[in-house]
Amino acid sequence: MTTTNSDALDPRSTGGGPVLLIGGSRGLGLALAEEWVRRGRHVVATVRGSARTPLHDLADAHPDRIEIETVDITEPGQIAALRARLAGRTFDLLFVNAGIATQRDDSVAQTPTDDFVRVMVTNALSPLRVIEAFEDLVEPTGTIGVMSSGQGSVANNESGGHEVYRGSKAALNTFMRSYAARHAGQPRTLVLMAPGWVRTELGGEGARLTIDESIPNVVRTLDGLQGSPGLHYVDYLGRTVPW
Repeated sequence: MTTTNSDALDPRSTGGGPVLLIGGSRGLGLALAEEWVRRGRHVVATVRGSARTPLHDLADAHPDRIEIETVDITEPGQIAALRARLAGRTFDLLFVNAGIATQRDDSVAQTPTDDFVRVMVTNALSPLRVIEAFEDLVEPTGTIGVMSSGQGSVANNESGGHEVYRGSKAALNTFMRSYAARHAGQPRTLVLMAPGWVRTELGGEGARLTIDESIPNVVRTLDGLQGSPGLHYVDYLGRTVPW
């Protein structure tokens, strides 16, 4: 990933404390890790299995900036094990990027039950399990963010399609809203991030944005929201997304 934004190229431009990135092996997650490294932050990023990934190449190039951990967020035991390994650490930012989509675009009624459950568990249930497990490692004035989607907006759903994926992100948004309500009055910033429709393996070749057009802006928006307590549902340019 390359960018011509001067503030993204200079690690002194943003700085900030360490980041815990859940889901950094490829696509948007890898680009997030690259961008935070470029901006001078230390990143603990996770992969799901033991296979080598592009994140390992990034860690080889920046061994002082990247640590790699392993977790499958759909496995509560692995979440607990990672939490134990990171005991005593503190982070300015926890960002949960892990997520999946179905391989087909059936209506919700046509979707096989196993596919439905897999997407909902991965995209909606598991991120909240991660947040509940790691919240005490985030600085009291830090940020907890989750990769949502504009397709999670109920108000904006005027075209249908991608029903199970849409539903999983709408559920994620609702669960985060409940989490925010339970933690009302606390100084942490909570963010549901809609990165735009990005050309990745998940987004497809027809997507409107490149990674370079989305991710530097995602990071800039996340950094800019720090110190703004409460829940924010925003896109990559910092614009509020309707619920």
